[in-house]
Amino acid sequence: MTTVFLTGASGFLGGHLLRELRAAGCAVRALSRRPESDAAIAAGGGVPVRASLADQAALQAALAGCAAVFHAAADTSLWRPHAAAQTASNVQGTGNLLRAAESAGVQGFMHTSSVSAWSHLVHGVIDESVPQRGGDSWINYERSKYLGEQAVRRSALPWIVFNPSHILGPGDRHNWARLIMLIERQQLPGIPPGIGAFADVREIAKAQVRAWQQRRFEQRFLLGGEQASFVDFVQRVGAALGRRTPRGATPAWALMGFARLSDAWSRVTGREPDITPEGAALTSHRLQVDSAKARRELDYVETPLDTLLADTLQWMRHAGMLPSDGG
Repeated sequence: MTTVFLTGASGFLGGHLLRELRAAGCAVRALSRRPESDAAIAAGGGVPVRASLADQAALQAALAGCAAVFHAAADTSLWRPHAAAQTASNVQGTGNLLRAAESAGVQGFMHTSSVSAWSHLVHGVIDESVPQRGGDSWINYERSKYLGEQAVRRSALPWIVFNPSHILGPGDRHNWARLIMLIERQQLPGIPPGIGAFADVREIAKAQVRAWQQRRFEQRFLLGGEQASFVDFVQRVGAALGRRTPRGATPAWALMGFARLSDAWSRVTGREPDITPEGAALTSHRLQVDSAKARRELDYVETPLDTLLADTLQWMRHAGMLPSDGG
């Protein structure tokens, strides 16, 4: 049985990767830092391994005998005080994992980057041929994802890089689920003016495992989905939940102004604001992603947004995050 090492297994995408790898017949060792993560990993059929991305020696020991690494862990914070820790995780941590994998003789490194490696500075339709600008970004998340991806692409290991867009689907507890719960409680203060590309977390996991099985090394794959404005997305959620929503978007200048005031006040309180300047910039961006390469080479599926949203809401109801009757 082939053994693989997985990071981020107790998270949203990582949990789906764990299930897909187990379904493919792999034994999975999964990085874990907490007892609750141990339980989630074990429930998914994985073996939790205590280690840290900051500890290269512990990583190398954990990787002994592994054929491949799936690196899905990432710090996604959009608050500037978290920038140093984020860079340590997304850049230095990825570097430590790469070096440990090289020393352990791992035969393939599958890296979950992000469409954010291109940055909100890039306009128009993004495909794999468009130059990335994450290294130029003032947003540390974009910059750290770009630098982490560059480290992977410079590695001596056989690698594959995946660049998902806005990930949605069953199992989401922290990302779009937070916005959905605000809509349910009718506490959504406004809607950002940007456009998203909503990708099915299940299809992202399947595409990653398929790419590894097909040995698509030294390749990048953008994994997008149906495009919709955030106004459209919010209104679809509101209709599904029977809740009223704002009719239009908050202007970008107003959203950024509020975000800057909130950020300034957070320096006094020490509490992360609901919206940061980084978050305002990203949600005002009109993201357009072309997944043609992944569809062609990996049979990647862009699930229709209405179907994806219905599956997400059904899972959230089952998980007790929304009223079971949707009302």
